[in-house]
Amino acid sequence: ILHGGHFAILLTGVDNVTIDNVKIDTNRDGIDVDGCRNVRISNTSVNSPVDDAIVLKTSYALGELRPTENVTITNSFVSGFREGSLLDGTYRPLPAGSLSEGATATPVGRVKMGTESNGDFRNITISNVVFDHCRGLALESVDGAHLEDVSISDLTMREVGDVPIFIRLGRRMRGPDSLQIGAIRRVSISNVVVYDSAPRQAVLIAGIPGHPIEDLRLSGLRLEVAGGAPAEQAAVKVPEMEDGYPEPYYFGPLPAYGFFIRHVKGLRLSDVEVSYLEPDARPAFVLEDVHDADFHHVTAEPPAAGSPAYVLRAVTDFRTEDSRPLPAAMNSHQTR
Repeated sequence: ILHGGHFAILLTGVDNVTIDNVKIDTNRDGIDVDGCRNVRISNTSVNSPVDDAIVLKTSYALGELRPTENVTITNSFVSGFREGSLLDGTYRPLPAGSLSEGATATPVGRVKMGTESNGDFRNITISNVVFDHCRGLALESVDGAHLEDVSISDLTMREVGDVPIFIRLGRRMRGPDSLQIGAIRRVSISNVVVYDSAPRQAVLIAGIPGHPIEDLRLSGLRLEVAGGAPAEQAAVKVPEMEDGYPEPYYFGPLPAYGFFIRHVKGLRLSDVEVSYLEPDARPAFVLEDVHDADFHHVTAEPPAAGSPAYVLRAVTDFRTEDSRPLPAAMNSHQTR
């Protein structure tokens, strides 16, 4: 499919679907799966420079809260090169300055759940996906969805334009008035390699006050970010944006070069390594309002300019083992 017109493939309320060995090169979303069950997407390449590549949604388009569940996405490729350059094999970037500020400031082409999130997301696996010259993985529940029982593994990303991993629980609540704030829980992400992600932001994981993301597992992650941020960026205050559009760009620059994590309960990081290509003066990890966190075998390249590797604010029941460098004034197994 070349230049799909609207979304190249739009499935709304369709069950028992197989999409296999498809190539899409377009200027809007590549594949949208909205309120569908039992969906298999495999061996598929999607290039979409100004919109998302593969998106799972649960809108209210059919007048009911229909979940998207029992979905697998595997052995696929997503990118944000110039339209047409996937199919002709040239993989050309967009001309400098061709993207406007805001949500389209960097090539898109990512894999996402949301933004439309009225019904639930359940029983979803994403594996063996290559991201190139685009944004990263986004998991969003902002319209009342319960996003749960999700397993994501074996991703590689190069030239990530903003956040490699974005997990957002919010309260935009676009949909029926009866909807309540949703939940994100039981999400596992493993075996991810990220190279040369943009320095403005980091991995961004954020719930909202009183509604934490729960039971999150991150393992086998290796992030080598572009780096180069100045020391003053470590002091920025990240807005809550509870009811805003869930796009990483709108949170502004982040005070960490590796992970910014806020409003989370039950966090496990294991075998995680973060480093930078250019010296970066921000901490590797900034945690705010995080409860019950285990860091096991976590390695961070020390920030430039003597900044601490960890900044912990309103963090309780924090444990670290076989990690370096340790949070300031903490020893292995010590709890704060």
